[in-house]
Amino acid sequence: QVQLVESGGGLVQAGGSLRLSCVASGSIFRFDFMGWYRQVPGKQRELVAGISSGGGTSYANSVKGRFTISRDNAKNTVYLQMNSLEPEDTATYYCKAAVYGTHYWGQGTQVTVSS
Repeated sequence: QVQLVESGGGLVQAGGSLRLSCVASGSIFRFDFMGWYRQVPGKQRELVAGISSGGGTSYANSVKGRFTISRDNAKNTVYLQMNSLEPEDTATYYCKAAVYGTHYWGQGTQVTVSS
């Protein structure tokens, strides 16, 4: 059973920064894909940033140039560095890992950006 635990959310003023962490139980080498998603009440969960097992990254247009996803295989951790935060970034952020077509989700961490 894969467990993903997110941390690092909080309240920050617009223009500020936060770094989210997602720690996986066991090695993250086995995951084909790991990503960060976010969701606000009443809307669909959307992909913010993803990183493949080969290290390739992808970003939503709305966060390009502001957010950076990275991974530390030795710590079984994926990070999301969020800079120049905007009120529109307010959401619950979820970590996802995928392997052999099976998806696993963390419990989410709240990010609130005040104007």
